[in-house]
Amino acid sequence: MSRTWPGRAAPPAALLAVLLAVTVGLAGCRDTPGEPVTIRIATGSPTAVYHAFGESLAAVLNRELPGVRASVVVTAASAENVRLVGSGEAELGFTQADVLPAEPGPEPRVAAIARVYDDQLHLVASGVGPVHTIADLRGRRVSLGPAGSGTEITATRLLNVAGLGGDVIDRARLNLDESVAALRSGRIDAFFFSGGLPVRAIADLAAGSPTRIIDLGDWTEPLRERYGEVYVSRDIPRSVYGVDPVTTVADPNFLIVRTDLPESLVRNVTRLLMERRSELAAAHPAAGRMSPRSAIATSPLPLHPGAAAWYRAAKP
Repeated sequence: MSRTWPGRAAPPAALLAVLLAVTVGLAGCRDTPGEPVTIRIATGSPTAVYHAFGESLAAVLNRELPGVRASVVVTAASAENVRLVGSGEAELGFTQADVLPAEPGPEPRVAAIARVYDDQLHLVASGVGPVHTIADLRGRRVSLGPAGSGTEITATRLLNVAGLGGDVIDRARLNLDESVAALRSGRIDAFFFSGGLPVRAIADLAAGSPTRIIDLGDWTEPLRERYGEVYVSRDIPRSVYGVDPVTTVADPNFLIVRTDLPESLVRNVTRLLMERRSELAAAHPAAGRMSPRSAIATSPLPLHPGAAAWYRAAKP
């Protein structure tokens, strides 16, 4: 049985055109945008550098990469960040170099986007307390940072080379905010924290109560001899926290990425990381210390192919 338009037969060509137009229209209605690309950035304590840097980077990615939804994840920092990125529970993360294995393995699950800045190990004590040198930690209660954090790893290595390993000190494992509160209340005698200058929580502590940062400069070479050459000496000048200047131990910080992220996406993340340095530095000065020339020094971790492609084109 044939169908007709009212009053006359529908020409076959016209009917075909109508059906084609309806089909295209319906297809257009079904053509909805794809799901946004999720980028979770593993950071650290809310008052530390990783978090401030990560939030600023997420804002840049959300604004400038259509179809990307970036957010930060609060973590115990370096070691947890490496685990989260490697397991696929985060796409980007920050880590200290000394947390990484000396050899990434035959099939590494993380790669580098950039060396971003150097972390400086702070040993913080009360300005009116008995801790003036690392040797004064013997028999005292000291926070080494959360279990598995980069701070804990570097601090433990430092205590080992200083002859304070094992049970020589009473070890607590508090995050940065908990450590500051515990030092203020007298529940600990000192705490370690590894971060880029300035660390806001330490600056706030020093502004509100007598604070001492312990000089660790003599321990850089022993650390290098036992654990590798990632460690260098860096100064913390009086202008940073308003306390006596010291020299301390520092090691590089990397922004890492899952190896299975598309090259084009990682290339764009690398581009924005470098091109928006002034904006990122407004969130934290440590971000302003990046440069394409220094960013490619990520040994022992290889650069992601997308990052490497951007640096080759930029010719740092």
